[in-house]
Amino acid sequence: MTTIPSEMSAAVLHGFGDPENLRPGRVPVQPPRRGEVLVKIHAASVNPVDWKIRRNGPPMAPALPGIQGCDMAGEIVALGEGVTGFAVGDRVFGSPGGVKTVDGTYAEYMRADARLIARMPAELGFREAAALPLVSITAWEGLIDRARVQPGERVLIHGGAGGVGHVAIQIAKAAGAHVTTTVSSPEKAAIARDLGADETVNYREESVETYVARLTGGRGFDVVMDATGGKDLVTSFAGARLNGRVVTIVSQFPADLTLMHLKGLDLHVVFMIIPVLHDVGRERHGEIMRRIAALVDSGRMKPLLDPARFDLAHAADAQAHLEQGRATGKVVIDVAGVIDVAG
Repeated sequence: MTTIPSEMSAAVLHGFGDPENLRPGRVPVQPPRRGEVLVKIHAASVNPVDWKIRRNGPPMAPALPGIQGCDMAGEIVALGEGVTGFAVGDRVFGSPGGVKTVDGTYAEYMRADARLIARMPAELGFREAAALPLVSITAWEGLIDRARVQPGERVLIHGGAGGVGHVAIQIAKAAGAHVTTTVSSPEKAAIARDLGADETVNYREESVETYVARLTGGRGFDVVMDATGGKDLVTSFAGARLNGRVVTIVSQFPADLTLMHLKGLDLHVVFMIIPVLHDVGRERHGEIMRRIAALVDSGRMKPLLDPARFDLAHAADAQAHLEQGRATGKVVIDVAGVIDVAG
């Protein structure tokens, strides 16, 4: 039987701005409420939303001092009232917190809404599993729930070696699509091909008009997923076929929608944190995580982890590493008792 302490170590956010505002500390362990489980966290991953909240503050920021972190993998140590389908000792993963009033994953323990988590893939250890939730839910919601990718369709993914992009390649391939992805270097092209991409495009060397002509005969792609933002939204419109579908995950900026209108495009904006923020549709996140676990265990998905290693005391360094653009794949924080291979 696991002994649950009254206090735990955590990376605590004390103010908004520089990474130095995220510091090690001790906080109380909160018992699970109705519908929640208490998870002993073994690994957490860092996402752009983490450093953006720390840098910019509200509206999604936790009350200060607060605990950040959306993704985790760990072991259930207690069940709240009314929880079914889980047991103490289950190894689970998910993206159940880190915004507003929901405590995050940069801590040794967290109480998590059972609707937002699922059992870990049997084929992964905690570090690998922690890398998957937020990016997988985002890519799944964009490609499957919104764009409804069909077998044989041509899909273009911007940023195939990034957090969302590397998972999107694999989800699109599992759906039976022919996948092209943009990258910035030959090394990242090799990573994308290893993940299943049929074609890679170095966007620094080839214009969208050129590769649309070369790869689609000028027709354009059935579905385009913008996993990077900025100018790639306009590039996505240019790359899509007439009446095609465009998915964007980074769209907090003014944009010219003229080309979207002229081509009759569907635009889908994905903001996967909505269920956590507003308690709407949380069951869908748990369902997607179960689908992702099945893909991993069938050999059709694997996470891409950045080689840099960080522990909980250096969560600020982990955020800075991602914020400064030095990561390839997901940045993972080792929290406690990390197992690197499936057990």
